Amino acid sequence: MMILSEKFWDRPNRIPVLIVSAGIIALVAVADWWTTPYVSLGFLYLIPIMLAAGFLPRPALLLLGMLCALLSETFSSLDSTWRVSRLILETLALAGCGLFVSELVRNRRLSLETQQRLRALVETSPAAIITVDQRGVIEVANQAAAELLVATEAKLIGKPIAQFLPDLQNALRSDREAQLRASMQCQAHRDNGETLAADVWFSTYKENGAPKLAAIIADVTEQQPDAVPSDPARPDGAGRPSLNDRQVAVLRLLFEGLRNSEIASRLEMTPSAVKNILQQVFLKTGVNKRSQLVRVALERYRDLL
Repeated sequence: MMILSEKFWDRPNRIPVLIVSAGIIALVAVADWWTTPYVSLGFLYLIPIMLAAGFLPRPALLLLGMLCALLSETFSSLDSTWRVSRLILETLALAGCGLFVSELVRNRRLSLETQQRLRALVETSPAAIITVDQRGVIEVANQAAAELLVATEAKLIGKPIAQFLPDLQNALRSDREAQLRASMQCQAHRDNGETLAADVWFSTYKENGAPKLAAIIADVTEQQPDAVPSDPARPDGAGRPSLNDRQVAVLRLLFEGLRNSEIASRLEMTPSAVKNILQQVFLKTGVNKRSQLVRVALERYRDLL
């Protein structure tokens, strides 16, 4: 239907739609008067009210419902004994329908405006922002992300994230219910083969049941001249250090972005105990930062997360 089209409710259409609505009300009133007492056409007032609902404030919709109900009752051939009751019910029905459509249109406008603001925020952000779909393919990337990861004129959207951030690919898990919020330091690769050190803040979410990921990427190569330091926990054929159940539990919650106090509350232990367990994991994996530990967890302990 025309009233459900995407562009019908745009604000520039306000005057034409209100004029059409007024014309329909006049036509229905004339037709209802012409057919009296044979046919009642009062139900047709729903059409102009639904058309005008996207552009009129609530008090005006209520008054319009009252006007249409009054016109319907004026040209009605029904018994006048219950005229007042019918007038009240018709007003409630017509105005209620208009208010319902008005709320739908209002919610749609708010949703579109929010999407436009978010899109503008992402596009103008100096930080590199990307989103990745369930296949590991980049579906949204702003200009900063393209400048950071693409050295040529090629586009970033549609390319696999593993080509640029292999460690980030491991964060996508279709069987995980909990949302992951974490940060890590890792190596990023440009499309021309250059390597750079990057700080990555990422969060997973689900859209229509499919896992997706959003990430902010910062180039820290200049801050860390040696890029990402060599990591003894990287796969080297010697196998990974083994972790006990408590260490795995703490690592899993750390990977989900929880602080030490939150981990302690979740596992019913003291914050100092959590700190000691993390120190043990740091020693086993050969890292000394939480962000590095997140990267190690993605690389070597993904099956335990």
